[in-house]
Amino acid sequence: MTPVTQVRQPAWLRRFHQGSPHRPALLCFPHAGGSASSYVALSAALAPSAEVLAVQYPGRQDRLAEPPLTDMRALARQLVPVIRDELDDRPYACFGHSMGAALAFEVTRQLEQSGTGPVLLFASGRRAPSVPITDDVHRRDDAGLVAEVQRFDAASAQMLEHDVVRQMVLPALRADYTANETYWCPPEQRVACPVVALVGDDDPVTRVPDAQAWQAHTTATFLIRVFRGGHFFLNDRLDEVVDVMVPALIP
Repeated sequence: MTPVTQVRQPAWLRRFHQGSPHRPALLCFPHAGGSASSYVALSAALAPSAEVLAVQYPGRQDRLAEPPLTDMRALARQLVPVIRDELDDRPYACFGHSMGAALAFEVTRQLEQSGTGPVLLFASGRRAPSVPITDDVHRRDDAGLVAEVQRFDAASAQMLEHDVVRQMVLPALRADYTANETYWCPPEQRVACPVVALVGDDDPVTRVPDAQAWQAHTTATFLIRVFRGGHFFLNDRLDEVVDVMVPALIP
């Protein structure tokens, strides 16, 4: 009888720089259409202070063959046991940008319900979970989806001009927009850890008052930091963001 070969699924978490095991870890959740590699620069900048573990969603890069998920809570349910196994004996914080902020919140909420959780949540570039999203980008045709990307991320939009790349990327992008735009929580759904909201002052998607609304979703302390820039202020203001994050991670 021929033995069955078990194929190991690609890991959910990526390390780009080795950090000290005595420092906290930082789980980073990408934006819609993004991948773990979007956090390489942040990982390098934080390496002396924290070890970044970037989440790799299904349906992109080395997980291209896996179907992307369209439900935020289902995505969180798959991540929770992975995080528990990886970080059960180590303090860690969560950082999410745009869609990633909502996923980081849902993951934190589910982890806390099971008796564990991060020490801190950074919510970057996204409205609070209780602020309804009325956009319908996930229902648009491919051209409409690409046009939305062009509003914020010229480099990614340029890659989408190539047919082969577009066919590979659009399913995951549409799935991410679906998960993000259909996710909502009432303000009484809170986490117990402190929350730090980060937002660009010229972000057309997340206005400062909508970022301020994250305050309703924690029973602990809340801070908001506003940076010059648009939706992807993190790319241009990385040093300033790191200057805010490090004291919060290592008081």
